[in-house]
Amino acid sequence: MALDTFFHNKIESMKLEIIQRQAVLRRLEAQRNDYNSRVRLLREELGLLQQPGSYVGEVVKVMSTKKVLVKVHPEGKYVVDVADDIDMSKLTAGKRVTLLSDSYKLSSMLPSSVDPLVSLMMVEKVPDSTYDMIGGLDEQIKQIKEVIELGLKHPELFESLGIAQPKGVLLYGPPGTGKTLLARAVAHHTDCKFIRVSGSELVQKYIGEGSRMVRELFVMAREHAPSIIFMDEIDSIGSSRVEGSSGGDSEVQRTMLELLNQLDGFEPTKNIKIIMATNRLDILDPALLRPGRIDRKIEFPPPTVEARADILRIHSRSMNLTRGINLTKVAEKMNGCSGAELKGVCTEAGMFALRERRVHVTQEDFDLATAKVLNRHNDQQVSLTKLWK
Repeated sequence: MALDTFFHNKIESMKLEIIQRQAVLRRLEAQRNDYNSRVRLLREELGLLQQPGSYVGEVVKVMSTKKVLVKVHPEGKYVVDVADDIDMSKLTAGKRVTLLSDSYKLSSMLPSSVDPLVSLMMVEKVPDSTYDMIGGLDEQIKQIKEVIELGLKHPELFESLGIAQPKGVLLYGPPGTGKTLLARAVAHHTDCKFIRVSGSELVQKYIGEGSRMVRELFVMAREHAPSIIFMDEIDSIGSSRVEGSSGGDSEVQRTMLELLNQLDGFEPTKNIKIIMATNRLDILDPALLRPGRIDRKIEFPPPTVEARADILRIHSRSMNLTRGINLTKVAEKMNGCSGAELKGVCTEAGMFALRERRVHVTQEDFDLATAKVLNRHNDQQVSLTKLWK
Protein backbone atom coordinates (compact mmCIF):
# COMPACT_ATOMS: atom_id res chain seq x y z
CA MET A 1 0.00 0.00 0.00
CA ALA A 2 2.84 2.37 0.84
CA LEU A 3 4.52 1.45 -2.45
CA ASP A 4 1.37 2.33 -4.43
CA THR A 5 1.20 5.70 -2.72
CA PHE A 6 4.87 6.36 -3.47
CA PHE A 7 4.50 5.59 -7.18
CA HIS A 8 1.24 7.58 -7.38
CA ASN A 9 2.91 10.65 -5.90
CA LYS A 10 5.90 10.16 -8.17
CA ILE A 11 3.69 10.00 -11.25
CA GLU A 12 1.78 13.13 -10.21
CA SER A 13 4.98 15.08 -9.61
CA MET A 14 6.36 13.98 -13.00
CA LYS A 15 3.10 15.04 -14.71
CA LEU A 16 3.40 18.43 -13.03
CA GLU A 17 7.03 18.72 -14.17
CA ILE A 18 6.02 17.77 -17.73
CA ILE A 19 3.36 20.51 -17.74
CA GLN A 20 5.91 23.06 -16.48
CA ARG A 21 8.49 22.02 -19.06
CA GLN A 22 5.86 22.20 -21.83
CA ALA A 23 5.07 25.77 -20.76
CA VAL A 24 8.77 26.61 -20.86
CA LEU A 25 9.03 24.99 -24.29
CA ARG A 26 6.14 27.04 -25.62
CA ARG A 27 7.72 30.21 -24.24
CA LEU A 28 11.03 29.35 -25.87
CA GLU A 29 9.30 28.58 -29.17
CA ALA A 30 7.57 31.98 -29.05
CA GLN A 31 10.92 33.67 -28.38
CA ARG A 32 12.46 31.71 -31.25
CA ASN A 33 9.72 32.85 -33.63
CA ASP A 34 10.18 36.43 -32.45
CA TYR A 35 13.94 36.25 -33.03
CA ASN A 36 13.39 34.70 -36.47
CA SER A 37 11.08 37.56 -37.40
CA ARG A 38 13.65 40.10 -36.25
CA VAL A 39 16.41 38.34 -38.18
CA ARG A 40 14.22 38.32 -41.31
CA LEU A 41 13.49 42.05 -40.99
CA LEU A 42 17.16 42.84 -40.37
CA ARG A 43 18.19 40.81 -43.41
CA GLU A 44 15.66 42.67 -45.55
CA GLU A 45 16.89 46.00 -44.19
CA LEU A 46 20.50 44.96 -44.78
CA GLY A 47 19.63 43.99 -48.34
CA LEU A 48 18.07 47.41 -48.91
CA LEU A 49 21.11 49.13 -47.44
CA GLN A 50 23.43 47.12 -49.70
CA GLN A 51 21.49 48.13 -52.81
CA PRO A 52 22.81 51.15 -54.73
CA GLY A 53 21.05 54.43 -54.04
CA SER A 54 18.16 55.60 -56.20
CA TYR A 55 17.02 58.98 -57.43
CA VAL A 56 13.49 60.20 -56.72
CA GLY A 57 11.71 61.65 -59.72
CA GLU A 58 8.28 62.67 -60.93
CA VAL A 59 6.60 61.34 -64.07
CA VAL A 60 5.98 64.09 -66.62
CA LYS A 61 4.64 62.09 -69.54
CA VAL A 62 4.38 58.47 -70.71
CA MET A 63 6.19 58.35 -74.07
CA SER A 64 5.56 54.70 -75.12
CA THR A 65 4.98 51.24 -73.65
CA LYS A 66 8.44 51.18 -72.04
CA LYS A 67 9.62 54.81 -72.13
CA VAL A 68 8.70 57.56 -69.68
CA LEU A 69 9.71 61.21 -69.40
CA VAL A 70 10.76 61.81 -65.78
CA LYS A 71 11.74 65.03 -63.99
CA VAL A 72 14.55 64.68 -61.44
CA HIS A 73 15.15 67.68 -59.20
CA PRO A 74 17.44 69.58 -59.63
CA GLU A 75 19.13 67.82 -62.55
CA GLY A 76 16.43 68.03 -65.21
CA LYS A 77 14.20 65.82 -67.36
CA TYR A 78 15.15 62.40 -68.76
CA VAL A 79 13.53 59.79 -70.98
CA VAL A 80 14.10 56.52 -69.08
CA ASP A 81 13.35 52.80 -69.47
CA VAL A 82 10.77 51.10 -67.27
CA ALA A 83 11.36 47.86 -65.37
CA ASP A 84 9.38 44.82 -66.52
CA ASP A 85 7.49 44.44 -63.23
CA ILE A 86 6.03 48.00 -63.34
CA ASP A 87 2.36 48.37 -64.25
CA MET A 88 2.32 50.99 -67.00
CA SER A 89 -1.36 51.76 -66.41
CA LYS A 90 -0.47 53.22 -62.99
CA LEU A 91 2.27 55.47 -64.36
CA THR A 92 0.43 58.76 -64.65
CA ALA A 93 1.66 62.35 -64.74
CA GLY A 94 2.75 63.51 -61.28
CA LYS A 95 3.50 60.01 -59.96
CA ARG A 96 6.60 59.79 -57.74
CA VAL A 97 9.06 57.08 -58.86
CA THR A 98 12.61 55.85 -58.13
CA LEU A 99 15.40 55.63 -60.70
CA LEU A 100 18.47 53.40 -60.40
CA SER A 101 21.58 55.50 -59.83
CA ASP A 102 23.71 53.66 -62.42
CA SER A 103 21.32 53.23 -65.35
CA TYR A 104 18.47 55.68 -64.53
CA LYS A 105 16.03 52.82 -65.07
CA LEU A 106 12.62 53.32 -63.48
CA SER A 107 12.59 50.64 -60.76
CA SER A 108 9.58 51.33 -58.51
CA MET A 109 6.65 53.65 -57.77
CA LEU A 110 6.38 55.62 -54.54
CA PRO A 111 3.26 56.65 -52.64
CA SER A 112 2.36 60.30 -52.91
CA SER A 113 3.96 62.40 -50.20
CA VAL A 114 1.51 64.76 -48.53
CA ASP A 115 2.28 66.77 -45.43
CA PRO A 116 0.09 65.70 -42.45
CA LEU A 117 -0.84 69.36 -41.91
CA VAL A 118 -2.16 69.47 -45.48
CA SER A 119 -4.12 66.25 -44.98
CA LEU A 120 -5.86 67.77 -41.95
CA MET A 121 -7.17 70.61 -44.14
CA MET A 122 -9.51 68.28 -46.05
CA VAL A 123 -13.10 67.87 -44.88
CA GLU A 124 -13.68 64.17 -45.41
CA LYS A 125 -17.45 64.25 -45.69
CA VAL A 126 -19.55 66.48 -47.91
CA PRO A 127 -20.66 69.62 -46.01
CA ASP A 128 -24.30 69.71 -44.89
CA SER A 129 -24.87 73.37 -45.82
CA THR A 130 -27.41 74.01 -48.59
CA TYR A 131 -28.59 77.00 -50.61
CA ASP A 132 -31.78 77.06 -48.49
CA MET A 133 -29.67 78.09 -45.49
CA ILE A 134 -28.46 81.23 -47.28
CA GLY A 135 -30.61 84.34 -47.32
CA GLY A 136 -30.36 87.51 -49.38
CA LEU A 137 -27.68 86.20 -51.75
CA ASP A 138 -29.73 85.07 -54.74
CA GLU A 139 -27.54 86.87 -57.28
CA GLN A 140 -24.34 85.55 -55.70
CA ILE A 141 -25.71 81.99 -55.70
CA LYS A 142 -26.60 82.32 -59.38
CA GLN A 143 -23.11 83.51 -60.29
CA ILE A 144 -21.24 80.84 -58.33
CA LYS A 145 -23.48 78.16 -59.84
CA GLU A 146 -22.41 79.30 -63.32
CA VAL A 147 -18.71 79.26 -62.46
CA ILE A 148 -18.36 76.22 -60.16
CA GLU A 149 -21.41 73.96 -60.22
CA LEU A 150 -22.12 74.07 -63.95
CA GLY A 151 -18.55 73.12 -64.86
CA LEU A 152 -18.49 70.16 -62.44
CA LYS A 153 -21.91 68.76 -63.31
CA HIS A 154 -22.17 69.55 -67.04
CA PRO A 155 -18.69 69.95 -68.61
CA GLU A 156 -20.12 68.94 -71.98
CA LEU A 157 -21.88 72.33 -72.24
CA PHE A 158 -18.53 74.12 -72.28
CA GLU A 159 -17.11 71.64 -74.80
CA SER A 160 -20.07 72.12 -77.14
CA LEU A 161 -19.55 75.89 -77.04
CA GLY A 162 -15.79 75.58 -77.46
CA ILE A 163 -14.93 77.66 -74.39
CA ALA A 164 -12.71 76.83 -71.43
CA GLN A 165 -14.22 76.18 -68.03
CA PRO A 166 -13.58 78.81 -65.35
CA LYS A 167 -10.92 77.70 -62.87
CA GLY A 168 -11.87 79.72 -59.84
CA VAL A 169 -13.85 82.49 -58.26
CA LEU A 170 -13.06 85.21 -55.70
CA LEU A 171 -15.60 86.09 -53.02
CA TYR A 172 -15.02 89.49 -51.44
CA GLY A 173 -16.92 91.56 -48.93
CA PRO A 174 -17.11 92.45 -45.21
CA PRO A 175 -16.83 89.70 -42.58
CA GLY A 176 -19.95 87.71 -41.79
CA THR A 177 -21.70 88.20 -45.15
CA GLY A 178 -21.89 84.47 -46.03
CA LYS A 179 -18.77 83.79 -48.12
CA THR A 180 -17.73 80.61 -46.29
CA LEU A 181 -21.33 79.40 -46.00
CA LEU A 182 -21.85 79.74 -49.75
CA ALA A 183 -18.61 77.85 -50.48
CA ARG A 184 -19.75 74.98 -48.25
CA ALA A 185 -23.14 74.93 -49.95
CA VAL A 186 -21.51 74.65 -53.38
CA ALA A 187 -19.48 71.65 -52.19
CA HIS A 188 -22.67 70.05 -50.88
CA HIS A 189 -24.66 70.45 -54.11
CA THR A 190 -21.79 69.27 -56.31
CA ASP A 191 -21.00 66.28 -54.03
CA CYS A 192 -17.33 67.29 -53.90
CA LYS A 193 -14.61 66.90 -51.32
CA PHE A 194 -14.26 70.26 -49.57
CA ILE A 195 -10.68 71.31 -48.78
CA ARG A 196 -10.63 74.41 -46.60
CA VAL A 197 -7.37 76.21 -45.89
CA SER A 198 -6.71 79.61 -44.39
CA GLY A 199 -4.11 81.76 -46.09
CA SER A 200 -2.38 82.33 -42.75
CA GLU A 201 -1.73 78.56 -42.46
CA LEU A 202 0.41 78.75 -45.59
CA VAL A 203 2.69 81.41 -44.09
CA GLN A 204 5.60 79.45 -42.60
CA LYS A 205 8.78 80.66 -40.93
CA TYR A 206 11.10 78.29 -42.83
CA ILE A 207 12.09 79.13 -46.40
CA GLY A 208 10.22 77.03 -48.95
CA GLU A 209 7.74 75.46 -46.50
CA GLY A 210 4.79 77.59 -47.60
CA SER A 211 5.29 76.90 -51.31
CA ARG A 212 5.72 73.17 -50.58
CA MET A 213 2.40 73.11 -48.70
CA VAL A 214 0.66 74.83 -51.63
CA ARG A 215 2.14 72.25 -54.01
CA GLU A 216 1.02 69.33 -51.85
CA LEU A 217 -2.41 70.90 -51.40
CA PHE A 218 -3.04 70.73 -55.13
CA VAL A 219 -1.60 67.20 -55.32
CA MET A 220 -4.11 66.10 -52.68
CA ALA A 221 -6.93 67.87 -54.53
CA ARG A 222 -6.08 65.98 -57.73
CA GLU A 223 -6.06 62.67 -55.90
CA HIS A 224 -9.49 63.31 -54.36
CA ALA A 225 -11.16 64.89 -57.41
CA PRO A 226 -13.82 66.10 -57.81
CA SER A 227 -12.82 68.58 -55.14
CA ILE A 228 -13.20 72.24 -54.22
CA ILE A 229 -10.32 74.14 -52.62
CA PHE A 230 -11.60 76.99 -50.47
CA MET A 231 -8.83 79.44 -49.56
CA ASP A 232 -9.99 81.87 -46.89
CA GLU A 233 -8.07 85.05 -46.00
CA ILE A 234 -6.25 84.92 -49.32
CA ASP A 235 -4.99 88.48 -48.71
CA SER A 236 -2.47 87.08 -46.18
CA ILE A 237 -0.44 85.52 -49.04
CA GLY A 238 -1.83 87.30 -52.12
CA SER A 239 -1.09 90.93 -51.33
CA SER A 240 0.59 93.17 -53.89
CA ARG A 241 4.36 92.82 -54.21
CA VAL A 242 6.49 95.82 -53.31
CA GLU A 243 10.21 96.54 -53.57
CA GLY A 244 12.48 96.50 -50.54
CA SER A 245 10.51 93.84 -48.67
CA SER A 246 11.93 91.96 -45.69
CA GLY A 247 12.80 88.26 -45.51
CA GLY A 248 9.37 87.37 -44.18
CA ASP A 249 7.67 89.25 -47.02
CA SER A 250 9.84 87.50 -49.60
CA GLU A 251 8.79 84.12 -48.21
CA VAL A 252 5.12 85.15 -48.53
CA GLN A 253 5.85 86.16 -52.13
CA ARG A 254 7.39 82.75 -52.82
CA THR A 255 4.21 81.14 -51.53
CA MET A 256 2.09 83.35 -53.80
CA LEU A 257 4.29 82.59 -56.82
CA GLU A 258 3.82 78.87 -56.19
CA LEU A 259 0.06 79.45 -55.98
CA LEU A 260 0.15 81.29 -59.33
CA ASN A 261 2.18 78.43 -60.79
CA GLN A 262 -0.36 75.86 -59.60
CA LEU A 263 -3.27 77.91 -60.94
CA ASP A 264 -1.58 78.01 -64.34
CA GLY A 265 -0.56 74.35 -64.21
CA PHE A 266 -3.82 72.46 -63.74
CA GLU A 267 -6.57 71.99 -66.30
CA PRO A 268 -10.09 73.11 -65.34
CA THR A 269 -11.44 69.85 -66.78
CA LYS A 270 -9.76 67.90 -63.95
CA ASN A 271 -12.75 68.51 -61.64
CA ILE A 272 -10.82 70.86 -59.34
CA LYS A 273 -12.25 74.29 -58.59
CA ILE A 274 -10.78 77.11 -56.54
CA ILE A 275 -12.84 79.44 -54.34
CA MET A 276 -10.98 82.29 -52.66
CA ALA A 277 -12.37 84.68 -50.06
CA THR A 278 -11.07 87.97 -48.74
CA ASN A 279 -12.14 91.09 -46.86
CA ARG A 280 -9.50 93.24 -48.60
CA LEU A 281 -9.84 93.18 -52.37
CA ASP A 282 -7.87 96.43 -52.66
CA ILE A 283 -4.54 94.91 -51.53
CA LEU A 284 -4.58 91.76 -53.70
CA ASP A 285 -1.93 91.37 -56.40
CA PRO A 286 -3.28 91.98 -59.95
CA ALA A 287 -1.43 88.86 -61.16
CA LEU A 288 -3.68 86.74 -58.94
CA LEU A 289 -6.88 88.33 -60.24
CA ARG A 290 -6.28 88.14 -63.97
CA PRO A 291 -8.64 86.03 -66.14
CA GLY A 292 -7.41 82.48 -66.56
CA ARG A 293 -6.59 82.22 -62.87
CA ILE A 294 -9.58 83.82 -61.15
CA ASP A 295 -12.31 84.11 -63.75
CA ARG A 296 -15.07 85.66 -61.67
CA LYS A 297 -15.13 88.13 -58.78
CA ILE A 298 -18.34 88.13 -56.74
CA GLU A 299 -19.11 90.91 -54.27
CA PHE A 300 -20.86 90.22 -50.95
CA PRO A 301 -22.26 93.59 -49.82
CA PRO A 302 -23.95 94.17 -46.46
CA PRO A 303 -27.52 92.81 -46.68
CA THR A 304 -30.44 95.07 -47.54
CA VAL A 305 -33.63 95.26 -45.45
CA GLU A 306 -35.29 92.51 -47.50
CA ALA A 307 -32.17 90.35 -47.29
CA ARG A 308 -31.91 90.89 -43.52
CA ALA A 309 -35.54 89.85 -43.05
CA ASP A 310 -34.91 86.76 -45.19
CA ILE A 311 -31.85 85.83 -43.10
CA LEU A 312 -33.83 86.27 -39.87
CA ARG A 313 -36.59 84.00 -41.21
CA ILE A 314 -34.05 81.31 -42.12
CA HIS A 315 -32.37 81.30 -38.71
CA SER A 316 -35.63 81.50 -36.76
CA ARG A 317 -37.64 78.88 -38.65
CA SER A 318 -36.58 76.13 -36.22
CA MET A 319 -37.30 78.31 -33.16
CA ASN A 320 -40.50 78.16 -31.13
CA LEU A 321 -41.91 81.63 -31.83
CA THR A 322 -45.12 83.18 -30.59
CA ARG A 323 -47.66 84.52 -33.07
CA GLY A 324 -47.36 88.04 -34.43
CA ILE A 325 -43.57 88.45 -34.38
CA ASN A 326 -42.56 91.07 -36.93
CA LEU A 327 -39.11 90.10 -38.27
CA THR A 328 -39.22 92.90 -40.84
CA LYS A 329 -39.34 95.42 -37.99
CA VAL A 330 -36.27 93.76 -36.46
CA ALA A 331 -34.50 93.85 -39.81
CA GLU A 332 -35.20 97.55 -40.26
CA LYS A 333 -33.47 98.30 -36.95
CA MET A 334 -30.30 96.45 -37.91
CA ASN A 335 -29.02 98.70 -40.67
CA GLY A 336 -25.44 97.84 -41.67
CA CYS A 337 -25.34 94.52 -39.79
CA SER A 338 -24.00 91.35 -41.38
CA GLY A 339 -25.64 87.94 -41.70
CA ALA A 340 -23.56 86.60 -38.82
CA GLU A 341 -24.88 89.38 -36.54
CA LEU A 342 -28.44 88.59 -37.61
CA LYS A 343 -27.89 84.96 -36.65
CA GLY A 344 -26.53 86.24 -33.34
CA VAL A 345 -29.78 88.15 -32.76
CA CYS A 346 -31.79 84.92 -33.09
CA THR A 347 -29.45 83.15 -30.67
CA GLU A 348 -29.61 86.00 -28.15
CA ALA A 349 -33.43 86.10 -28.38
CA GLY A 350 -33.50 82.41 -27.48
CA MET A 351 -31.13 83.05 -24.56
CA PHE A 352 -33.43 85.76 -23.18
CA ALA A 353 -36.35 83.30 -23.26
CA LEU A 354 -34.15 80.66 -21.62
CA ARG A 355 -33.23 82.97 -18.74
CA GLU A 356 -36.93 83.46 -17.97
CA ARG A 357 -37.55 79.68 -18.22
CA ARG A 358 -39.90 80.02 -21.19
CA VAL A 359 -40.22 77.54 -24.09
CA HIS A 360 -41.20 80.19 -26.63
CA VAL A 361 -39.62 83.38 -27.98
CA THR A 362 -41.53 86.67 -28.04
CA GLN A 363 -41.18 89.97 -29.89
CA GLU A 364 -39.74 91.50 -26.72
CA ASP A 365 -36.94 88.92 -26.74
CA PHE A 366 -36.03 89.95 -30.28
CA ASP A 367 -36.09 93.63 -29.32
CA LEU A 368 -33.76 93.02 -26.36
CA ALA A 369 -31.45 90.86 -28.50
CA THR A 370 -31.38 93.53 -31.22
CA ALA A 371 -30.44 96.21 -28.69
CA LYS A 372 -27.68 94.01 -27.28
CA VAL A 373 -26.15 93.20 -30.68
CA LEU A 374 -26.46 96.80 -31.88
CA ASN A 375 -24.80 98.07 -28.71
CA ARG A 376 -21.89 95.72 -29.30
CA HIS A 377 -21.80 96.83 -32.93
CA ASN A 378 -21.72 100.50 -31.86
CA ASP A 379 -18.94 99.80 -29.32
CA GLN A 380 -16.84 98.30 -32.12
CA GLN A 381 -17.45 101.33 -34.29
CA VAL A 382 -16.42 103.65 -31.43
CA SER A 383 -13.24 101.68 -30.79
CA LEU A 384 -12.36 101.80 -34.50
CA THR A 385 -12.98 105.56 -34.52
CA LYS A 386 -10.63 106.01 -31.56
CA LEU A 387 -8.03 103.80 -33.23
CA TRP A 388 -7.93 105.90 -36.40
CA LYS A 389 -7.74 109.26 -34.60
